[in-house]
Amino acid sequence: MNSVFSGLSTTIFDSMSNLSRELGAVNLGQGFPDDPGPDDVRKKAADEIMSGWNQYPPMMGLPELREAIAVHYAQHQNILIDANTETMVTSGATEALAAALLATVNPGDEVVLFQPTYDAYLPLVLRAGGVPRFVNLKPPNWTFDREDLERAFSDRTKVVLFNSPLNPCATIFSRSQHILLAEFCKRFDAVAICDEVWEHIVFDGVEHTTMISIEGMRDRTIKIGSAGKIFSLTGWKVGFVVASPLLLAIVAKAHQFLAFTTAPNLQSAVAFGLNKDLNYFVEMRARFAERRDYFSNGLRDCGFNVRHSQATYFVNVDISDFNISDTAFTQRLVREFGVAAIPISAFYSGNSPNCDTVRFCFAKKRETLDAGLDRLRTAARTMRI
Repeated sequence: MNSVFSGLSTTIFDSMSNLSRELGAVNLGQGFPDDPGPDDVRKKAADEIMSGWNQYPPMMGLPELREAIAVHYAQHQNILIDANTETMVTSGATEALAAALLATVNPGDEVVLFQPTYDAYLPLVLRAGGVPRFVNLKPPNWTFDREDLERAFSDRTKVVLFNSPLNPCATIFSRSQHILLAEFCKRFDAVAICDEVWEHIVFDGVEHTTMISIEGMRDRTIKIGSAGKIFSLTGWKVGFVVASPLLLAIVAKAHQFLAFTTAPNLQSAVAFGLNKDLNYFVEMRARFAERRDYFSNGLRDCGFNVRHSQATYFVNVDISDFNISDTAFTQRLVREFGVAAIPISAFYSGNSPNCDTVRFCFAKKRETLDAGLDRLRTAARTMRI
């Protein structure tokens, strides 16, 4: 068996969701909303099944979606993209990551990763033959500095895999940090694979910075987005890749032997969604911000030390005052009190640097959050004894 995969355990998301189902727990672990998604986008997908094309769409994606991607990013991030040569549709962002890594990494090339890191990154890097070099981000700010990058980059660095907004931590890297990382990419002639799937789920008036907009990075950035995150339709698995023509041509060759293409009705529906006016995206962010605030305040009322969520569906709590590891804490939480959460240490390779942090998903209906908070109140009181 392939050694990269044969020794892997089940992902923390799958294991906690399975436990949640088995035990009847409130699942605040895996990051998916419990509402069905926008009515008009779903109706468009259903209509396209009955009246549209249901055979193979083009490998690069439907022209209408590729054009919608280019127009969308021009309007929302002020970047000009050629739809015909610089966009591609994938079966989710994870497939896009796999194609990007397989296209850019040769065996022995070093790949810079930031920990805590989304759990798919390391196996994909190893499967491509890459050698990981880690930058450890530390709570509560989860940032990096020049010294961190000096230790991670070398003459063998080929790729940096960068996630902003940062999934495990619900934080956003500043524009100055993008500029610093870009400096190292240019200095070491490295490609930046940028996982930007949370680009629309940002709060408090903060604007998303895309690496492709940083000076000198236009031709060395592979930008990855996700319709599943933008429209809260995580099961659709429709991803986007934006890159310069030379980069995209190679990523496309990897993509054609992975998923090859994506359901045409979903592509048409996503194109429809991306063409929504600005108000949709503003209101969507406001709805999630309201849930974030409601749940965060509820956690504080339960006695938890809550870290402010800047982006994503998640909010983290500092459990250092419980005198228990985050892994043990989440196991007790789901088994004894019926709430599933995710330990941040699961996003580190090897020993985590005493992060003592647990992640909850707030992208749920009010009644789901209330049910979780009722149980968490009991858990906080009991586990401190």
